[in-house]
Amino acid sequence: MCHGVKLNNGVTEPARRKLGLWMCTALVVGNMIGSGVFLLPATLAAYGGISMVGWLFTAAGAIFLALAFARLSRIIPKAGGPYAYTRHAFGDFAGFLVAWGYWISIWVGNAAIAVALVGYLAVFWSPLAEVPLLAGGTALGCIWLLTWVNAEGVRKAALVQLVTTVMKLVPLVGIATIGLLFINMDNFTPFNLSGDSPLSAVTATAALTLWAFLGLESATVPTGNVENPERTIPRATILGTLLTAVVYILGTFAVMGVISPEALAESTAPFADAASEMFGPWAAYAVAVGASISCFGALNGWILLQGQVPLATAVDGLFPEIFGRISGKGTPTIGIVISSVLVTLLMAMNYTRGLVELYTFVILLATMTCLVPYALSVLGELVIFRRERERFVGENLTWPSIVAVVALLYSLWAMAGLGWQTLYLGFLLLLAGVPVFAWIKRRSGHAVT
Repeated sequence: MCHGVKLNNGVTEPARRKLGLWMCTALVVGNMIGSGVFLLPATLAAYGGISMVGWLFTAAGAIFLALAFARLSRIIPKAGGPYAYTRHAFGDFAGFLVAWGYWISIWVGNAAIAVALVGYLAVFWSPLAEVPLLAGGTALGCIWLLTWVNAEGVRKAALVQLVTTVMKLVPLVGIATIGLLFINMDNFTPFNLSGDSPLSAVTATAALTLWAFLGLESATVPTGNVENPERTIPRATILGTLLTAVVYILGTFAVMGVISPEALAESTAPFADAASEMFGPWAAYAVAVGASISCFGALNGWILLQGQVPLATAVDGLFPEIFGRISGKGTPTIGIVISSVLVTLLMAMNYTRGLVELYTFVILLATMTCLVPYALSVLGELVIFRRERERFVGENLTWPSIVAVVALLYSLWAMAGLGWQTLYLGFLLLLAGVPVFAWIKRRSGHAVT
């Protein structure tokens, strides 16, 4: 999530403001470790211990995706991440659809992060978990506060992200390590609570847990604000994904081992509840503070992305030009605000759902609209290897090709676990972009291709 895009008009951040490996890694981790791990144990409780198998599959798939994106960032060092890769491989229309779907996944996902943030704030004020209208209003207040922060400038948003990333790791690492001493293995019996076949249960939990890894490609979206991007971005992507995977798996295992499945399914703050079981009520408040900071930091990072992705696309003439307008502070303020308005509308239409139910609905939709860009990006890598063979003379492309194929198959498998309702709604949202693309091409005087 190290952002800043070099525009055609020459607007760039000064060299002294560029970000290095550790800040980029912190920003990648900060985008991934947000709401996912803090509320997912409650969502996974209905599946039981078999959900840990889903976590392992997701972690493996995420690592292959990270390796593929790391390679793509080196061979196509352009701003825009998945959009830039897909456009390079397949042309304008495919590039637009990826940018459109990726942008949707960002602002839809921001609704889920805001919901999780409210869930942990409810530890301090219980009406937030009981009154949907109050919860929705609080979530929207956080969204618009961070919309203002991001409108103030990229560097300021990045510093907020760095501080919150460091603070969020403390409670997570604490539960993931000390919590292992308090595990009751009876909480994992029966191993599969869902009533579905083991394959179906693993597929479903893998789809849910993938939400927690969305953001692994964050450092590939920009290049202008990163020091030595061809080296820094791949390293930050892989390092951030590995660190996040370890924290996720150990943390979820500890929470599920401490809290019974029945109690966990009703929890709006599972890590805080686990801490309370282990150390007493005071620990619940300490973890809730860390979780709230984590969600706040992730929301900050993704609000930054919701302006940068359409900006990179608008600069290429494939998104409405309003998204390409830069404020005097160097930020795509109008694009950020438009995205936050859409988040507001989504939450307003669904605020009557319970916190966990709303969270589950939104993360599945965000995951669907993000998996399409993932799949097309890694497929594009294979196309580039074959079409531009002269670029790779002397290189052994066997391992990169295997990585890309595994990442593609994983993305398709994860889509299968989302359910038909989510796939249907997700593809409707993607298809809604087709007339937008046609309108943009018509205004520019180019044929629709």
